[in-house]
Amino acid sequence: MLASATIRDAPTLRNAQTLREADALLDAALIAPDRRDAIARVAARYAIAIPPALQSLIEHADDPIARQFVPHEDELVTAPHETADPIADEALSPVRGIVHRYKDRALLKPLLVCPVYCRFCFRREQVGPDGGLLSSTELEAAYAYLRAHTELREIILTGGDPLMLSPRRLGAILQVLDAIPHIETLRVHTRLPIATPETVTPDLLGALRTEKPLWLAIHANSAREFTPASRAALAQLARVAPLLGQSVLLAGVNDSPEAMEALLRAMLAARIKPYYLHQLDAAPGTARFHVPIERGRAILAALRGRISGLAIPAYVLDIPGGHGKVPIAPDHWRNDPGHGATVLDRDGNPHQVADQPRSG
Repeated sequence: MLASATIRDAPTLRNAQTLREADALLDAALIAPDRRDAIARVAARYAIAIPPALQSLIEHADDPIARQFVPHEDELVTAPHETADPIADEALSPVRGIVHRYKDRALLKPLLVCPVYCRFCFRREQVGPDGGLLSSTELEAAYAYLRAHTELREIILTGGDPLMLSPRRLGAILQVLDAIPHIETLRVHTRLPIATPETVTPDLLGALRTEKPLWLAIHANSAREFTPASRAALAQLARVAPLLGQSVLLAGVNDSPEAMEALLRAMLAARIKPYYLHQLDAAPGTARFHVPIERGRAILAALRGRISGLAIPAYVLDIPGGHGKVPIAPDHWRNDPGHGATVLDRDGNPHQVADQPRSG
């Protein structure tokens, strides 16, 4: 537990430093002294970064912000079902930096650095301050693969966080992708406007301007992540490209109808269309975040009719082994061959409906 009930006024916050080591977390009162050595062991295996914008939101040891970003001893315990590459990114990587899982789209990972390291990250064995930055030769090989595979229609820049690239380098990558004839859509996945909103600069905005449609997918899991600064950064980004929201269903963060509703409403208020709600990927040491799928389905069912349809994301499971995402949302449709079709309303009440045009 934390040494005090609140850390909002801890001296380290006023120094505006990103926290990366156990001693820094201790100085900021984010961990108790008796946990220092255990957290140092976690830091030796998995990267830590908590920027000031997120530090300032942490109120106690188990609040939704602390749970996401402050390391925990349980990260060193790997459950039997957890694997280092739960969705087979590596197995589906034909050249360094490319993941080609679906026929018509591919990931391009130009670097593996993030502004903040989530404790539940499914790429936690890869990301970190060492960077994983593609060399010029590796980037050219990735471009060659994308040019050669004319079935590709969409390229998703991810990582790491692509917005951590310099605007010059990011802009150059997007220009190359923009010029490949068979690519129709570009997408960038980022947490940067939430984690370090001050880094959304005019140069970055300029780098994101493309001829082809560009979508920005923003990762957030709690309504509290939408501060005035992050909302201002998102408003600037929304002038460049439409914003999509992606979240992970996390125990103690958003695993109640109330918390999920607040998150989805906060996204809409920040000009973000909720897109995906991910079931947790089984990366090593992430079991404390697991929410049973039936619980997730119940949460989404409780929101139907309670919030705008604009706010409802697709609840998806990325099937372990690289078999892709599938929807696991509540099913309101029933079809009994002997009794006809039945649909459940938002309260779970059944109603018979005609599923065929009537003759005559």
